[in-house]
Amino acid sequence: MTLLYAVSSRRIKSLRDPAVKMSKSDPDRRSAILLTDSADLVQEKVRKAVTDMIPSISYDPLLRPGVSNLVDIASAFMGRTVDEVCRDCRCLDTVGFKNHVSDLVIERLRPIREEIGRLLGDRSYLSSVIVEGSEKATELAESTYREVKRRVGLDTSTDALDLLSAPLAAASGGTDS
Repeated sequence: MTLLYAVSSRRIKSLRDPAVKMSKSDPDRRSAILLTDSADLVQEKVRKAVTDMIPSISYDPLLRPGVSNLVDIASAFMGRTVDEVCRDCRCLDTVGFKNHVSDLVIERLRPIREEIGRLLGDRSYLSSVIVEGSEKATELAESTYREVKRRVGLDTSTDALDLLSAPLAAASGGTDS
């Protein structure tokens, strides 16, 4: 589960390479914030996010892609425009802004992380979800299988094992009796 909030028409960019979107499949694990990341890990990832040496906060995706990405993240988590975020954080340097952004992310993800932890700790609930999901998947698969057999003109009473064993029996020169 990756943090990929749409901001206007943009996507949140990688913390390590602001030229590409944030993705859990990125080989650099520090590039994405996962919903299950601990507060310490979120703080570390944001602290190590790529930025520049300019000691102020401004929004310019072409000249300051790393800082602009953090502004996008803050904007998404605060529900404010990028202009409002820049105005509100104008007195912060880049380090202070990174701390501000990590605090926003940590606080906003806390209830989600806690709920994930609660659900993962409830073994009986997880077992019931697995059983229920398995039953639904079996019903769907059987229905799909019957429909495919009907469409290709096979006898709907024929079992899949009958279909598989016929070519095997023919190849071995006999029947399976």
